Amino acid sequence: MASGSGSGGERVTESGLPVEAVYGPASLDGWDPAAKLGEPGSYPYTRGVHPTMYRGRPWTMRQYAGFGTAVESNARYRRLIEHGTTGLSVAFDLPTQMGYDSDAPLAGGEVGKVGVAIDSIDDMRVLFDGIPLDRVSTSMTINAPAAPLLLLYQLVAEEQGVPAARLTGTVQNDVLKEYIARGTYIFPPRPSLRLTADIFAYCRAELPRWNTISISGYHMAEAGATPAQEIAFTLADGIEYVRTAVAAGMDVDDFAPRLSFFFVARTTILEEVAKFRAARRIWAGVMRERFGAKDPRSLMLRFHTQTAGVQLTAQQPEVNLVRVAVQGLAAVLGGTQSLHTNSYDEAIALPTDMSARLALRTQQVLAYETDVTATVDPFAGSYAVENMTDGVEAAAVALMERIEDLGGAVGAIERGFQKSEIERSAYAVARETESGERVVVGVNRFVLDEEEPYEPLRVDPATEARQAAGLARLRAERDRRAVGSALADLGAAAAGTANVLPPMKAALRARATVGEVCDALRAVWGVYTPVDAS
Repeated sequence: MASGSGSGGERVTESGLPVEAVYGPASLDGWDPAAKLGEPGSYPYTRGVHPTMYRGRPWTMRQYAGFGTAVESNARYRRLIEHGTTGLSVAFDLPTQMGYDSDAPLAGGEVGKVGVAIDSIDDMRVLFDGIPLDRVSTSMTINAPAAPLLLLYQLVAEEQGVPAARLTGTVQNDVLKEYIARGTYIFPPRPSLRLTADIFAYCRAELPRWNTISISGYHMAEAGATPAQEIAFTLADGIEYVRTAVAAGMDVDDFAPRLSFFFVARTTILEEVAKFRAARRIWAGVMRERFGAKDPRSLMLRFHTQTAGVQLTAQQPEVNLVRVAVQGLAAVLGGTQSLHTNSYDEAIALPTDMSARLALRTQQVLAYETDVTATVDPFAGSYAVENMTDGVEAAAVALMERIEDLGGAVGAIERGFQKSEIERSAYAVARETESGERVVVGVNRFVLDEEEPYEPLRVDPATEARQAAGLARLRAERDRRAVGSALADLGAAAAGTANVLPPMKAALRARATVGEVCDALRAVWGVYTPVDAS
């Protein structure tokens, strides 16, 4: 009998002992959990957003990928799907993330380096060539230019004959965290929030199964945020997005079920599990008590997790295989809905095919060879985890109250509050690592006299020239007058109150580029200048 299986859908241990679907007071004599713990799939969702969690089906196994040209990334996506990936996650290069075309002066040296270069519908068409968009869930890590990239995806789906109502996936679309921790912003916060609300409204009508935002704590954690800071600042951003949509006239239950979140998973398993449980509990209370949400789906904090890139080391990179496995386990024990496991060589360069496949196999081992999927919420009732959950929740709520006192997430961003708090935490970690108080295997303890050679994946330096040549062809072939008229309509919508996505879609269909669309908005809304909190 295979481990974890039994007749009639029963789960058993290697010793043949039955595994209960859910454990609680009746299972543990004398244990009386607080009422706020609840049951899996029930308010306040501390124990998970679904009653059966992974007993029903495993989490979505996403692999974040993209590099060079659309042709190269398409080949990587096809291979990942062949190896068992159940969801794609697109990495865009820095020019695309900043709303610049590949031939823009500021794009020099960065085209295709940290993700795929997407300049127009021509590139997006190639990126998803041969990939059935009605059967694949796609996440796009794009923020300030989220609207044009989402619309390009929709246009390509239409060319495939796939109705927008059948598309599933997520667009990150979380620009507030860019001002706090990451820096790929374009417009000031307030017009950026207006654009976010326009995406919410557009997707409600056009792409009802699409997750309109992935409110991200991952990048804050990568910048140095503690677990409590990560969820506090992320949920505060979420509150700001909900306020903005409600102020724009939307009913909370019309858009809140499509909100999703994005967190990191570190090697500290117990605190990470506690963090995820605390985040679910806080969000459920905020949505019910503060915003009056009635739909249970509006109360559920659904999230994607990525293992901690910041904890990977260039020294002894093979040790990162262990780190990623431990981090992935923390995410699964914490109840994630989807997971990306980093490749062991990402501290050195873009992942190779082999390392990307190993990262996916790590998830598959967790799902099919361990028993963590046999029961819902394995850590419930743990004295340590329940205590940590309460502690992380209290610390996060205190930070959220400070943000409210500063006028909400935008007001706090304008004062540099979140950024300065994260910088202090990052400095403390750096000092502890430098002194040896915080052990990093292979870096400040258990080091080698000489590292083994490693041959990284390199992006073809001709990528930039190829993208520029493609843009030149596009501009020569398209109807210049139609593009100019469509971009003028977009600028007029941005200057007024109309939703900017319909005229933006028309411009992209006419083969306007991502950079041209963003320039049309820059001309109306301006660009953001960061605040010096010091």
